[in-house]
Amino acid sequence: MFRLLRLIIFTGCAFVAGVLYERSNAQTTCNAGGGLWIDNICVGAELIND
Repeated sequence: MFRLLRLIIFTGCAFVAGVLYERSNAQTTCNAGGGLWIDNICVGAELIND
């Protein structure tokens, strides 16, 4: 039972870490394109296509 609970906790932590990483990456891309990051939305950027 403890193994199942530990698996759920580790999976949840990995998911949250992934979401935070992607949000940070999106904000960096927005800033590189000359946009403003306002309330989790990129405003006025010319996004870079790599």
